[in-house]
Amino acid sequence: MTLATRLKFTRNLLMNRNLPALALVVFSFLSASAQNITLDEVVSAALEKNYDVRVLQQTSAVAANDLRFSFGAFIPQINATGSYVKNNNNSQNITFSDVETIRNGAKSTLTNGSVQMVWTLFDGTKMFATRNRLEQLASLGEVNVRNQMMNTTANVITLYYNIVRQKQQRKAIIELMAVNEERVKLAERKLQVGSGSKPELLQAKVDLNAQRTAVLAQESLIQQLKDQLNGTLAMSLPDVYDVTDTIPIDLTLTEEEIIQGIEQTNPALLASKKNIDIANLVMKENRRSRSPILNFTSSYNYGQTENELQVSPVSQKFTKNQGYNYGLSLAVPIMNGMNVNRLVAQSKINLERAKLVYDQQKIIAMVGVRNAYVAYDNYKKALLIEEENLLLAKENVNIALAGFRRGIYTFIELRTAQQSLADAYSRLIAARYNAKVSETELLRLKGSLLK
Repeated sequence: MTLATRLKFTRNLLMNRNLPALALVVFSFLSASAQNITLDEVVSAALEKNYDVRVLQQTSAVAANDLRFSFGAFIPQINATGSYVKNNNNSQNITFSDVETIRNGAKSTLTNGSVQMVWTLFDGTKMFATRNRLEQLASLGEVNVRNQMMNTTANVITLYYNIVRQKQQRKAIIELMAVNEERVKLAERKLQVGSGSKPELLQAKVDLNAQRTAVLAQESLIQQLKDQLNGTLAMSLPDVYDVTDTIPIDLTLTEEEIIQGIEQTNPALLASKKNIDIANLVMKENRRSRSPILNFTSSYNYGQTENELQVSPVSQKFTKNQGYNYGLSLAVPIMNGMNVNRLVAQSKINLERAKLVYDQQKIIAMVGVRNAYVAYDNYKKALLIEEENLLLAKENVNIALAGFRRGIYTFIELRTAQQSLADAYSRLIAARYNAKVSETELLRLKGSLLK
């Protein structure tokens, strides 16, 4: 069922004055007919399909690939060259005695080949520093992927339970419609017997229509959130699906538990720590650039020339050369325009910057935990208060409705009681959702959101 069809059906349903209870039944049926998607299924799909995660996985794969082939710096470099040239020459010689000599078909073949090997035996251990840097870059790639997976999971959880929140809000509105339906009926009876007024009836109908509109708005909002969630999952969910009706909350988290060992688990801090290690290794690489480079070199050479016609008596008809050589070469850097000094100084600056970033990230993490925990603790307390308030507001509405039937309460008093109940529902639902969001943020900062 498309969104437009569902909205049209919902509008027609809600325009029936006596069907708030039926509306609940039908909405329950629509939810049951749609495929129910659990949070675990959504998170699993997000970690597999989310584009941000997949892009970082490819970036990490590049770093892993660089590490996989880094052993090449420790093995010899071997190159081979070869050539084959065939010449066909015609020559004309005129001597001082005006004797002309013409030789046609002076053909020759030149064949050359060589194999060269260069093996770096010592470069001041720069190659080892380079390999260590590539190891740290590969590790950083994994940390960044996990960080993105953590952020994506938090985002998915927030979206998922926002849908649940709006579903609960829709359910609350439909339940409140039953009270307004009763208000309209009572206002009509009172008007018929002369004990009521036209404005009372009109206001009751206005309030009922406002609730019908609110249900439609909730339907639209729920569908928008579902589409947004599906977009985060690269549209891997069914076109029509439903989520759970409850928001489970872990009420046992403590601030001390979250902070303990956070430097070893927080993804942002782990990434900053890796950047410090990488900056150190870059500085080592730059310093090793001052060291002499000792290479072992060797080559095998082959050359052959074949002339089919002797151009002159002293020219050779066939020559052949082959052999190999080997030895050591040493390159000592003496002056390179202060470039190495520049790189070393720059790497020192980058190292200090990486340390500052780590200190900054640590403060950000600690402040984030503190703020999230304060919100989490307050919402836990609010839950208890609002649960009590909801019971009180329901009782107040029942008393006001009964009093309105007997003429003891005015429609204004009943309407005020209704509004208090609507506000109690909204605050309770918001407290549940916000407590879940705060819990999710605490686990994200801890680095324990992923299973």
